[in-house]
Amino acid sequence: MNILLLSRYGRLGASSRVRFYQYIPYLEAHGIRITVSPLLDDDYLQRLYAQQGRPAFSVIRSYARRFARLIDTSGYDLLWIEKELFPFLPSWVETLLHARGTPSVVDYDDAIFHGYDQHPRKLVRTLLGGKIGRVMQGAALVIAGNGYLAEYARSAGARRVETLPSVVDIDRYRPEPANINRVFTIGWIGSPSTTGYLKQIGPALADVCRNGRARLVLVGAGDISLPGVPLEIRPWSEETEVSAIQSFDTGIMPLPDTPWERGKCGYKLIQCMACGLPVVAAPIGVNRQIVEHGINGFHAEDLDDWTRALTELRDNPEKRRVMGQAAREKVVAEYSLQANGPRLLGMLQRALQGGR
Repeated sequence: MNILLLSRYGRLGASSRVRFYQYIPYLEAHGIRITVSPLLDDDYLQRLYAQQGRPAFSVIRSYARRFARLIDTSGYDLLWIEKELFPFLPSWVETLLHARGTPSVVDYDDAIFHGYDQHPRKLVRTLLGGKIGRVMQGAALVIAGNGYLAEYARSAGARRVETLPSVVDIDRYRPEPANINRVFTIGWIGSPSTTGYLKQIGPALADVCRNGRARLVLVGAGDISLPGVPLEIRPWSEETEVSAIQSFDTGIMPLPDTPWERGKCGYKLIQCMACGLPVVAAPIGVNRQIVEHGINGFHAEDLDDWTRALTELRDNPEKRRVMGQAAREKVVAEYSLQANGPRLLGMLQRALQGGR
């Protein structure tokens, strides 16, 4: 099988790296030839994370490059598309490619459709509100990162829908022996665009950290202030993200209950759990399935829940150990590259057969 992978980003983009690139060695080892063609390069994301905005010329050049790449796709058996081909353009190109006869697989790890159907501008809602549904309808297969996204695809009329979680390589994400002598460390990993979630639990974090009994380590956060919380901000890199997580005692994932957040795939939790850490998370969307309350972590719906859960983990190292072991076991069984690589291979093979 010869696949053209039309990802959104290069390796710096978490969604592209997690949903596509980490699977490539496994797929190639099983006879799949993959040509990678990202829409936006790493320079674009570096500027974005540095809060330098979206350079218009870079975006126009990226769109032109992708148009040129799609002029002739006859050498490929299958197109593997991340979300959509051209953000904020109608689905005309996807429709033309479908009419050409090359089957496509589209993959979603967030509720990108709400970026259109709930956009504040009426013109965007009118022109693009149904775009992602039309892309899903034309695909031979829709791969959804969770049930919320899968249900949207089915309601949009997608021919075939499969659910595949976001995963980690458990040979890379491994537990490290706990150091019980250091200050209890609450950890979070993400990007500057999601640090706002931390502010909603700021008072609970301050309570848990009072009198020097805990601290918060943020990886990839950028500048943020949380009054009363001893804070360390570390830069993110692919090379150091695992060792950073291994230095935590617990991982957290606060979220508001909105349609966009219900589409998230809980990757922060999976990373921490793979390293043998218990987690505390808002029970929004797939977080409810990833975190088994009282077994591998805690659900926290309000500030009291957050304070209670983090205090219990802070004051009970043995509970952290037991819950962390359960967390690791769940990731190995359900959220690992090793468990899901064969599933993805089968999905792509069936999509090719069904698209012919």
